[in-house]
Amino acid sequence: MSNATNLISNKHPDSCPALVLNADFRPLSYYPLSLWSWQDAIKAVFLDRVNIVSSYDRAVHSPSFEIKLPSVVSLKNYVKPPQWPAFTRFNLFLRDKFSCQYCGEMSDLTFDHLLPRSKGGETTWENVVTACSKCNLKKANHLYHVANMKPMQWPYKPNVHELHKNGKLFPPNYLHESWMDYLYWDSELEA
Repeated sequence: MSNATNLISNKHPDSCPALVLNADFRPLSYYPLSLWSWQDAIKAVFLDRVNIVSSYDRAVHSPSFEIKLPSVVSLKNYVKPPQWPAFTRFNLFLRDKFSCQYCGEMSDLTFDHLLPRSKGGETTWENVVTACSKCNLKKANHLYHVANMKPMQWPYKPNVHELHKNGKLFPPNYLHESWMDYLYWDSELEA
């Protein structure tokens, strides 16, 4: 047993999430990574909605039952993944590789409307870019060309594959060893 497994087995069950795979053994999502709490994983097992693929060494029990906590589960029924991701702050940041599209800064991020909302701009993939707070305040409610702030990348609606490609640059902070056969991040990134 590795040190990582020893550490996890001594922790509270809340620190033992389960990686959720589709019926084809691919993660339901990479961004964010499809993880369930141990309670949700156990519930899905009892409802016969998933198969346990791998387990932690840690078990939970009631007076009459004991079960090892699942570390990887697969759905019994295939769920067709969406082609187009939802417009969310996280997905926008992922599309723009977590960097301000005006200056390249990677901290204190927010988003900016190229056509400001005060001028009729909508919150859509094609009108919003990632911006740091400083650049967002500098541009204010001006048009990008009036503020002399052209984005490095013109906003567009990404597909799921583009977000997955960008996400390879930003693996999660924690990857359990039992998940590595189902993810495309290198195991060296785990350390």
